[in-house]
Amino acid sequence: MALPDRKRPAHPSPIERADRPILIFLTVCTRDRRPLLASPSAHELLLTAWQAADRWVVGHYIVMPDHIHLFCSPADRATRLRVWIEYWQWLVTRQWPVASEKPLWQRDHWDTQLRTGQSYSAKWDYVRHNPVRAGLVSDPDEWPHQGQMSLLPWTER
Repeated sequence: MALPDRKRPAHPSPIERADRPILIFLTVCTRDRRPLLASPSAHELLLTAWQAADRWVVGHYIVMPDHIHLFCSPADRATRLRVWIEYWQWLVTRQWPVASEKPLWQRDHWDTQLRTGQSYSAKWDYVRHNPVRAGLVSDPDEWPHQGQMSLLPWTER
């Protein structure tokens, strides 16, 4: 039996396991996939918003022109992922300098709970090559709109 094609992503609640941290791989897109984010000012707005929205912690991230990939983990398990995303999106939108570009964000997002440190490493390696695959740089280390805000549990291993 084939899985149905999803027009909207499912957002299951993270599963807590005693021996593993909760680690989410998240993709958030701009509305209509407009290329608004790959600039120093947008990058700075995102960093400031993620610092203020401290109920979840951001690990590795990459900001592409029309979407963001990041890895995050709850600092406060009572705060749902969707609530956290909506909050930092609101912070960025509130400070966005070009009113005609609002609303900035696509209504939904994609999230996946990682199961092992190996999947974290593999996903980050794949994601960090996005600018190369898009023809924006020849080496992933040349892309200026990426980084790591916090050391998430599986990055240490």
